[in-house]
Amino acid sequence: MKATCWMGKKSVEVRDVPDPQILNQSDAIVRITSTAICGSDLHLYNGFIPTMKSGDVLGHEFMGEVVEVGRSVKQLKVGDRVVVPFTIACGNCWQCRHDNWSLCENSNPNAALAEKMMGHAASGAFGYSHLTGGFAGGQAEYARVPFADVGPLKIENGFADEQVLFLSDILPTGYMAAEMCNIQPGDTIAIWGCGPVGLFAIKSAYLLGAERVIAIDRFDYRLEMARTKCGAETVNYEQVESVLETLTDMTAGRGPDACIDAVGLEAHTHGLEYAYDRTKQALAMESDRPIALREAIMACRNGGTVSVIGVYGGVIDKFPMGTIMNRSLTIKSGQCHVHRYMRPLLKRIENGEIDPSVVITHRMRLADAAKGYDIFLNKEDNCEKVVLTT
Repeated sequence: MKATCWMGKKSVEVRDVPDPQILNQSDAIVRITSTAICGSDLHLYNGFIPTMKSGDVLGHEFMGEVVEVGRSVKQLKVGDRVVVPFTIACGNCWQCRHDNWSLCENSNPNAALAEKMMGHAASGAFGYSHLTGGFAGGQAEYARVPFADVGPLKIENGFADEQVLFLSDILPTGYMAAEMCNIQPGDTIAIWGCGPVGLFAIKSAYLLGAERVIAIDRFDYRLEMARTKCGAETVNYEQVESVLETLTDMTAGRGPDACIDAVGLEAHTHGLEYAYDRTKQALAMESDRPIALREAIMACRNGGTVSVIGVYGGVIDKFPMGTIMNRSLTIKSGQCHVHRYMRPLLKRIENGEIDPSVVITHRMRLADAAKGYDIFLNKEDNCEKVVLTT
């Protein structure tokens, strides 16, 4: 079959790889009809996530048709149309029983490797390094899906792929980012990053009762999408003297009630702070650039919440712990527990409360995946989200 393979830093190729096989009788094989390139994939592409190996199959946002099931699979049958969550969960461990699906204790075969880096291991995940199990991803013609009775969501309502594909990751991720803010009626929420997750966080914040959402980015086309498609007020951080002062002015001196970091480890800014982090990163003295995170912490009102949904891979420098402690801030974070949100969000799609397809700007064939990575990385042609079809 054809699959998008990581060949090294800033190098992906669509190659012929072996077809997936049933390895455990709880597996299913899915013929992929639609998949997508995620902002998290760019962290792999840029070489910031360790333990990648040449030839690893990428992709963790995908859906398709079941073509084979193991003998113990009871909830799916050949021909079922499914969306597959990007994290892999067993459904039986302590974390799964407590609805913490991205922390599954049984789905990561490389748990010992992850424990050395993070203290404890998180769940397995599709196409996202050997720290999360080395599972082949979904930017391919077919994928093996472990624990098939637990993860995949059957789509039986006739929706097109583009209307439900993002239930696999970015829609639940944006929703969880907003949910972690504990939004109360009348709240003002500030969101760093107007990529797809940031846009879904905006929409979700309004669904959960926010009165105002302020979105921060530097690309005019992304800010325009935040305004026109999601209803946010916007700040271009390259056109203001200080984001902190701007947010203070916009909130009558108090600061946003909650701040969402939807950027993560490759944050950008101008001036000395950016130079500092790039230098520390180049010298391997820190792995991540926490610019958006620092700014969100400093901007949040006293007693507020900072929700961190942007991906971080390792260690950061100049973390303002004194600000967090002295101003009674709450920090919430996590890889999205996608299984928790798929069905409730499908219901919101059915009710017309949200249309996930609005973030799509580019549609390509799987064969053109390398081009898709290039234009997404470089923000060419106002690229917000690339969907690949097989």
